Amino acid sequence: MSENFKVKIGRMIQDQRLNRQMTQSQLAAKVGTSQSAINRIEKGRQNISLEMLARISEVLDSDIISLNSSRKISYVIRGGRPLSGTIDVKTSKNAAVALLCASLLNSGKTTLRRLAKIEEVNRIIEVLNSIGVATKWLGNDLEVNPPKRLKLENIDFAAAKRTRSIIMFLGPLLSRYHDFKIPFAGGCNLGKRTVEPHLQGLEPFGLSVDAVCDVDYYHVHSTPQSPTEPIVLTERGNTTTENVIMAAALTETTTVIKNASNDYMVLDLCHYLTLLGVKIDGVGTNTLTITGLKSINKSVVFTPSEDPIEAISLIAAGIMTNSEITISGVPIDFIDIELAILRSMGLKYRLSKVYKSRNNFTNLVDLSLLESSLTAPKDKLTTFPSSVNMDNLPFLALIAAKAEGRTLVHDWPYENRAIYLTELTKLGAEVELLDPHRVWITGPTRWKAADMVAPPALRPSVVILLAMLAASGESILRDVYNIQRGYQDLPQRLNALGADIQTI
Repeated sequence: MSENFKVKIGRMIQDQRLNRQMTQSQLAAKVGTSQSAINRIEKGRQNISLEMLARISEVLDSDIISLNSSRKISYVIRGGRPLSGTIDVKTSKNAAVALLCASLLNSGKTTLRRLAKIEEVNRIIEVLNSIGVATKWLGNDLEVNPPKRLKLENIDFAAAKRTRSIIMFLGPLLSRYHDFKIPFAGGCNLGKRTVEPHLQGLEPFGLSVDAVCDVDYYHVHSTPQSPTEPIVLTERGNTTTENVIMAAALTETTTVIKNASNDYMVLDLCHYLTLLGVKIDGVGTNTLTITGLKSINKSVVFTPSEDPIEAISLIAAGIMTNSEITISGVPIDFIDIELAILRSMGLKYRLSKVYKSRNNFTNLVDLSLLESSLTAPKDKLTTFPSSVNMDNLPFLALIAAKAEGRTLVHDWPYENRAIYLTELTKLGAEVELLDPHRVWITGPTRWKAADMVAPPALRPSVVILLAMLAASGESILRDVYNIQRGYQDLPQRLNALGADIQTI
């Protein structure tokens, strides 16, 4: 962007802001940046991404830029370029949304350090703001201040319907509000994803729910009570576990949860609640014993852990481009199974000594990829509890398309996600669909450029992007909102390593 153009853009933003009687600080808070950054933008002294311009346009209700008739963002990827250098892993998307929901338990101020600035977080913040919660960005940190009473009748349905995380409002709200509505969960299109495990897990706390299908919301009724026996979750799901944990946090008696998830975002939630004074035994296991509080009013500061899914995504970026890059801040305990599989396929890498994350709980390493030649895994690729994290499976499937041999991928939790892997055929991969859950992938692939629409799901969209990095020539990936839901500034960060991704 030329200096003259930056000055013109800055003046337009300043004019529109002043016309709406908005301060720089207010605009910064709404678009998720700092007041000083807005000041530099208005003076034409800072490079500004199209994503940031789009957010400013939306907040100011002014077409400062027009991306296209549908206001959708696309990427142009000039692939076949090797990457080099070091890239840091950002903090976790899934932990971020859980912690934002959990902040509703606390009447005091919650400060979340280094929170991921992604669209999924933006949607939850919009919902929180709509019900009276004050939020403020301080650089990369977010302050959250709930009011004495939430205005649940004002909930932003449009924002809520764009995230599946809205279902995690049930646990924090049911003990304090006895009649309210929340929209149906949105997010990725991965087939039918029942909320029944959530409802069953929360029923012992006095929850009952009517689904009003013609207007797409749940009408929630609550008569708060204490569970009289252990709660056995019918699904070891992360959000289900988190919902029940949050309900138990405001229940003064002791709650036992069996078949609980012990994934990274659940651990972050438990560590945060412990700071608030909730007693939790069994953190990191599948049985949790929680003694909650009648009310919580405490100022706390917490840093989410680094994102293992982003870590495996960046590892895949290096593998797909035959690059010897270093990924810094890898949460090793949550990708060790994936690394064991990749090592058996021939991947060579070097690990640093283990060190602690800023939250003092998460074990991190720096991982350096080395030149490797891959062969297909001897066994099928499938997801936990028997194998890899379900969100990491698509990236292993992508790497399998680069390996010599044939790999069976069994993605049993979702009806649609394995089908999205067939999109790789447009880029030259050999993918045979057996049923909605299973595909055969035969490699190695000779990747070719293509013009494609991103799948309507986060991880499959990033898989397509990484495959395009491997394909010589110019590819276009259209409508990339889902990537922005879960990854902060991914094109810019990959470009810093030598990729060529242009946002249009």
